[in-house]
Amino acid sequence: MDKMKAVKNIIENNGGIAKTANFVAEGLTNYEVAHLCKKGYLERVKHGYYQLAGQENIKEEQVLASLLPESIVCVESALFYYGYSDFAPRQWSIAVPRTFSRTRLHIDSLATKVYFVQPALFEIGKTNRDFNGVRLAVYDRERTICDCFKYRTKLDNEMFNKALNAYAADKRKNLSNLSSYAKKMRVYKKLMDVMEVLLNG
Repeated sequence: MDKMKAVKNIIENNGGIAKTANFVAEGLTNYEVAHLCKKGYLERVKHGYYQLAGQENIKEEQVLASLLPESIVCVESALFYYGYSDFAPRQWSIAVPRTFSRTRLHIDSLATKVYFVQPALFEIGKTNRDFNGVRLAVYDRERTICDCFKYRTKLDNEMFNKALNAYAADKRKNLSNLSSYAKKMRVYKKLMDVMEVLLNG
């Protein structure tokens, strides 16, 4: 199989974006990858990541899954995903551990709002869901509501109030998880003061 075909297969098998390691695993050298970039067959998405030149714009979800697989969709983006917000975010709200490399977050083709989370809280409520045909990690409903209290100053009042009302009315809510997460995240008292009014109203 010729190099071009091999490269095309590797990129297609990786959802449209492949990293240098994917090419090397298939027997191509770094030099050959660089040469294909020079010839205009490959385009660099960011350091160490490539797509086919002239490729249709790759879905943002795929860029996120390929370049930041450790990140978790959170806060504004999660609220919109669950239907707790009508406001379609212009950027992806993602959580990463506090120790995460800042340089890896610079991606020209993707607007992000990054929340740096302490490692002990990072995995709480993490789940995987389908976003436009791409599997992404996202915080579940309960973690997202706890985050609304944790990051209260970053949300406008209308979004905050709408999210809590929508959650209170959601048949799929899990109040025991909500209470458990809220205690771990130290927002229990604030959250319960508001939720008791909404749930008993």
